[in-house]
Amino acid sequence: MARTPSNMIPLGTKAPTFRLPDAVSGKTLSLEELASPKGTVVLFICNHCPFVKHLAGALAKFGAEYQSRGLSVVAISSNDIEKHPADSPEQMKVVAKENGYTFPYLYDQEQDIARAYDAACTPDIYLFDGALRLVYRGQFDDSRSDNGLPVTGKDLRAACDALLEGLPISPEQKPSLGCNIKWRS
Repeated sequence: MARTPSNMIPLGTKAPTFRLPDAVSGKTLSLEELASPKGTVVLFICNHCPFVKHLAGALAKFGAEYQSRGLSVVAISSNDIEKHPADSPEQMKVVAKENGYTFPYLYDQEQDIARAYDAACTPDIYLFDGALRLVYRGQFDDSRSDNGLPVTGKDLRAACDALLEGLPISPEQKPSLGCNIKWRS
């Protein structure tokens, strides 16, 4: 299994705007519509990646919990579906329902949004404050499907909790690790 780390763009980076179709509702949604004044989590994920599959249930639980606390959570899939049909919008809808995702699951067909975020892997995780400035980027936690550690979401949860409580977020952040985004040729 290839392991690609996230690019760790600079903290303080402004969230690139987007307008993408939601595979679940069929609506086209923008960052401005989805963003919360308390903060916004953007997850680059996909359906077939073993790293994402390992976290899918915990991501669903995380999403529901932090949405109830006022954060916005949105997932984006940017993989090339010609080479990876399991990541198609039709399958995204199925996977979202199977995992209980309460957040929008958007499809970035042109891959422009993944490039704008400098996303490299699935999962690639970003947390923006109410002004849409990057305050966290990195891993969900230390768990991987092959290391036996429990999935807790401790890294992302710590950052979200600090943001919601108005506390500083540690700049010591570990890159996410996952499958590379499947770019079109």
